[in-house]
Order: sequence, then C-alpha cells, then structure tokens
Amino acid sequence: MIGFIALIENEVGAIFLSPDHYGKGIGRELMDFAVREKGSVTLEVFKENSIGRKFYDRYGFRPIKEALHKTSGHMTVKMAFDANGKPKFQGHRCGDNTNI
Repeated sequence: MIGFIALIENEVGAIFLSPDHYGKGIGRELMDFAVREKGSVTLEVFKENSIGRKFYDRYGFRPIKEALHKTSGHMTVKMAFDANGKPKFQGHRCGDNTNI
C-alpha cells in the first residue's frame, strides 16, 4: 500500500503516505478526496511533526488550537481547512477509493 486517509465525520483521523512516495502529489490527492467528500475538515497533528505541518500549511489548513496530548506528553495542533476558501483541485481524480 502506498497510502491511505481515514475520515471520522469531518475530521481527518489519519493520513499516511509511504516516504518513498512523498512529493508526487499523492498526499494532495488523498486530502482532495476528503475535501470532496466532507467539505471543510479538521485534524490534529503533533507540533513537532514538521513534515506533516508543512504539508497541511501548503494545503491551506490553519492552526486553531494547541493542546497537550496527555498520553504522549507532546503538544498537538488542531488545524482547520475551510473548503469554501480553496479553489477546486484541477488535476486528475484519485477516484472513490481512499487507498492508493
């Protein structure tokens, strides 16, 4: 498997992409699928996750809240994406399957 995205209502519960496939537009396709299906979405990411945070920032997510993840002791950032503020994706569709 190259990657997947898991949606819990309007929250991105998880997004994973094999590092061998970074920079090929697949992560964007997965997130585009989530936005097509759900519209505006939120997610939480560890504050130290610089790769994930950079991707979400480029996609158009904005930080809305920081909180302590009690289990790990690390800080998380809740981020929100407003689908009304983003132009429609112009590339090819990922399809209806969230696994690639």
